[in-house]
Amino acid sequence: MARYFTLAEGGAEVEFEDYEAALLAGYARQMLELIDARERPAGGGAEDLIASAFREGPSERPADPALARLFPDAYTESGPGGDAAAASAEFRRYTEGDLRARKHEDAAALVASLESLGEGPLVLGPEDCRRWLGALNDLRLTVASRLGIVDEASLEALGDLPEDDPRDGLMMVYEWLTMLQESLVGSMPR
Repeated sequence: MARYFTLAEGGAEVEFEDYEAALLAGYARQMLELIDARERPAGGGAEDLIASAFREGPSERPADPALARLFPDAYTESGPGGDAAAASAEFRRYTEGDLRARKHEDAAALVASLESLGEGPLVLGPEDCRRWLGALNDLRLTVASRLGIVDEASLEALGDLPEDDPRDGLMMVYEWLTMLQESLVGSMPR
């Protein structure tokens, strides 16, 4: 099991076994595929930057429960004009592209740092810590959606899974990601 993150000069550090780094990078790559499947616009020059400010994204709620957790509705009860669905669609249309790009960048940064990992600890600077926190949070949300975790009660219900339950392995991944995220938060400079 990975060591907890510890405070390092200006950031945090952690040591991973080779298999742990490979697992975490693999999960992050799968999340990148999931995020990118929702039509991420290609980057480019200054014209693309200007155009992206006016580009509209998808307005419909994602059908995949994991994507719905990563890109939730902005309004659940009533939005402007009293119509939560319409207000959420309008909000999503103008914000999801940027949110998707940030989630992609965070996961890609996590993968890149793990791929460049040599001997010794992985040292993260402040911006790397922020990206790792974002990526770990998104990974946890994705795994939670696959397990059906929506609140404390549904999490507790999964606490006593028999070893032959197919969700047991995924639950261990969820707990590992939780430990990594909590230890990173605890190790960050205040």
